Amino acid sequence: MIPSLEELHKIGALQQPTYPDQAALDKTVARLRTLPPLVFAGECDELKDKVAAAARGEAFILQGGDCAETFVDATADNTRNKLRVLLQMAVVLTYAASVPVVKIGRLAGQYAKPRSADMETRDGVTLPAYRGDAVNGFEFTPESRIPDPQRLLEVYHASASTLNLVRAFTTGGYADLRQVHAWNSEFVRSSPVGARYEAMGTEIERALTFMEAIGADPEQFHRVDFYSSHEALLMEYEHALTRVDSRTEKPYNVSGHFVWIGERTRQLDGAHVEYFRHISNPIGCKLGPTATADDALALARKLNPDNEPGRLTFITRFGADKIRDGLPGLVEKVTAEGVNVAWISDPMHGNTFTATNGYKTRRFEDVLDEVQGFFDVHRALGTVPAGILVENTGDDVTEIIGGGEELDEHGLAHRYESVVDPRLNRVQSLEMAFLVAEMLRKS
Repeated sequence: MIPSLEELHKIGALQQPTYPDQAALDKTVARLRTLPPLVFAGECDELKDKVAAAARGEAFILQGGDCAETFVDATADNTRNKLRVLLQMAVVLTYAASVPVVKIGRLAGQYAKPRSADMETRDGVTLPAYRGDAVNGFEFTPESRIPDPQRLLEVYHASASTLNLVRAFTTGGYADLRQVHAWNSEFVRSSPVGARYEAMGTEIERALTFMEAIGADPEQFHRVDFYSSHEALLMEYEHALTRVDSRTEKPYNVSGHFVWIGERTRQLDGAHVEYFRHISNPIGCKLGPTATADDALALARKLNPDNEPGRLTFITRFGADKIRDGLPGLVEKVTAEGVNVAWISDPMHGNTFTATNGYKTRRFEDVLDEVQGFFDVHRALGTVPAGILVENTGDDVTEIIGGGEELDEHGLAHRYESVVDPRLNRVQSLEMAFLVAEMLRKS
């Protein structure tokens, strides 16, 4: 049985907003409990099987999207652009790895963010920190920063509309392999770094031409399976969208196919781990540089006591300067204990810093180096690098410095749009895909 909300809060749920009106919150949660599921249990089970395949080296996971979605950006154009860049990346990775790429969007639910402090001070004024559109507004005013439970219903409706669009795009011809490759060909021709990837682009073109010549036209050329994911942070929202599946009689979180526990909420005796151990979705858990091998084993025992393949993914976020020293001990001990787990690299969060002009940013080269370190560790240990998780967008934002475009700190101000963490833009995302593809070929 899933513990009640009261029991979870009694255990201690970190990173939760303080709502001023409990009655309004209770009313919102009651309404959420009556709404239809956003995803289905059968889809979650399908994804679990694919994660298990990735853990065996028979697939590769590409997970990407916004650090924090906003209601104003939940539009058809933005959804299409996010989907487009992930599909482009997936084609490159599929060709390089010669295995299926499991496509998971960090979308349709990523509306809440943990924060390092409860309060924020500007020019002597202190207000509650912005915790994502699911909780309060980004505008620095007392009215905007008050946590509003009505926003949880907005999260549901925005996520529903986003998932409807994704399903329409992925089954209605937009994800056709030849069309996606044509987008990549455009990137190779027009990008300042595209020439570096022309050889691989040409190889993919020849492969598609060969398939067409022999009359091969499988369904997989025209549609793709695409899954949604987010950090399941807010107890009220996630608990209200937990349902017992009539087929399996098991509880599932139906707000997303894949949900994860963040670095700040992975306490073994905390409310998030307690909640997650009861749901049947494929789940993830972030592990940062403070995580020990014993921590990882204890989390695995609690979150996946039956050692079910595909059930648990460890998402590592060490930083480029720590990955090669910190990751081997975890992977070695977890592997030696026979634990079934997929290892994914989050090369974003450990490489964040504040530029001299005040913008929160990351260096493209650091992000890439952490992925390289992740592959190096697994190659040395004979284990499987199962995937990557990146924060990116399909738009031409200027939030991360470096890369082939050679964006510098002064260029950040040109189009910095993220409300929380910096994201790879469209060109940087594709550059990352080609570079990771080279790593996959060597692994």
